Amino acid sequence: MEIRAEAEAASAAPLPEADPALVERWGAGGGALVDLLTEVRGRYGGVAAFRLGPARTVLVTEPHAVQHVLARRPEVYVKRSHRARLLVGDGVLSATGPAWKRQRRLLQHQFTGPGMRRHERRIEEAARCTAERWEAYARSGEPLDVGREMHRFALDTIWRTLTGRPLDEDTEHELNAVQAVAEVLPTLPADTGDAREAVADELARIDAVAHRAMAEARAGETGDLLRVLTDAAEEHPEYTDQLVRDELVTLLAAGHETTATTLTWLYLLLDRHPEAREQALAAGPEGSPERRKAIQALVQETLRLYPSAWILPRHAAESDTLAGYAVEAGADLLVCPYLTHRDPALWPDPERFDPGRFRTPDARPAHPGAYYPFGLGPRACLGTQFALRESTSLLERLLPAHTPAFHATPTTTSFGFTVRPKGPTEATLSR
Repeated sequence: MEIRAEAEAASAAPLPEADPALVERWGAGGGALVDLLTEVRGRYGGVAAFRLGPARTVLVTEPHAVQHVLARRPEVYVKRSHRARLLVGDGVLSATGPAWKRQRRLLQHQFTGPGMRRHERRIEEAARCTAERWEAYARSGEPLDVGREMHRFALDTIWRTLTGRPLDEDTEHELNAVQAVAEVLPTLPADTGDAREAVADELARIDAVAHRAMAEARAGETGDLLRVLTDAAEEHPEYTDQLVRDELVTLLAAGHETTATTLTWLYLLLDRHPEAREQALAAGPEGSPERRKAIQALVQETLRLYPSAWILPRHAAESDTLAGYAVEAGADLLVCPYLTHRDPALWPDPERFDPGRFRTPDARPAHPGAYYPFGLGPRACLGTQFALRESTSLLERLLPAHTPAFHATPTTTSFGFTVRPKGPTEATLSR
């Protein structure tokens, strides 16, 4: 294996590198990073380098290269520091090395197989509560903000899963600080101290809720997933109060922000493509496997256009050969699901919303590196099954009952912690 690797390295070609003038024009114009990455991919292909100042960055969107980085050589292409670390601390999202393996092992069983079955009742309770609230909106004619409603549902779902309790208004108000911090993360100062000071009030509110929930779990007043963490602290000294807090906030942040954003995008897409809703409901009677599969296809196509994590940073811990190109140790890489999912060579008419791609055999690329809205490989999102299950459960209740008539829809997109529609999504419900 070592001889083969050495031979590959010796024959590897230099990476295609973007013209520095392109990067300078982008910087001078104050454009979004996604605009630069789109142009680099369009001009130089699915594996290409560019320089931001003295640093060299490698953009990766080609499916085989994506799989190589995320799944085949994760020990070479590692996570260094997660941009959400200020919020989630040393939780499983940002942890690395042996600590990450321990934390992942503890949580993984909670989101697969029997673990997922334990959460289904909580998911159904939150979905039913949201459906009842929408029915009240429909009866009264009072407008609602769809994005806010989706955040409320997703936060309620993960809170019930963590504590066994429904989300009350006071806790919801305090935990809105999680979304507030997540939204401003890309704009915070580079200095950690300055960044922490800028969101100190929000972090204090989050910490207060987390520590109160931890105390209640230890007193036996709440249970479910949070109890798994507090029990681990009794057996493993590395699970300090701070780490339990970090895992709790990680699950809150990752467990509601991405699902809420996906559901918001889906309703905006259905507003433009009402036929997709009708086709999903016509696929089979209520509760049938056919209808569930059709609703899942709506979610999957939304995730194609707006993946949960639109960019996945990695760092080359050693030199390697990637898609025939030489990658030097120390290089930074940006794996970009957003651009892979919109590659016309992989997805015909990629900007078109077409859930049929996920209902028709052979209508989507077979390569795993062509579709990875939750990542790929050992660091893929733990909550993939959870997110798909809660989204489907809610939509099975809401889609047949009500259609939102939007008063206005967002015209811009924000690329931050997630890809979010920027602006209010106020609507009135009709039956």
